Amino acid sequence: MNVVWTTEALRMLDEIEQFIAQDNPQRASDFIDRLLEKGDSIASFPEMGRVVPEIAQPGIREILVGTYRIVYKETPDHIVILTVFEGHRSMRYEELDP
Repeated sequence: MNVVWTTEALRMLDEIEQFIAQDNPQRASDFIDRLLEKGDSIASFPEMGRVVPEIAQPGIREILVGTYRIVYKETPDHIVILTVFEGHRSMRYEELDP
């Protein structure tokens, strides 16, 4: 099964990298690599993530990487990474528009 990153998810990765790079560009690059690897690993175990609590839809799951949340859904053909964001805030349903 393939993993597809939405435009929103890639935009969020870019924002995360820019934010971290203000203090440490190498750490920012390494962390983005870690997020990408973790997201791509979902293909092997699509049900490894928990259901997003504030959405409460069985098809919308998330995995945690440090304090960040990678939100995804499984389709018959692939895994769609919907968004990535810092875990201190709640997710809004409108962020799920792939």
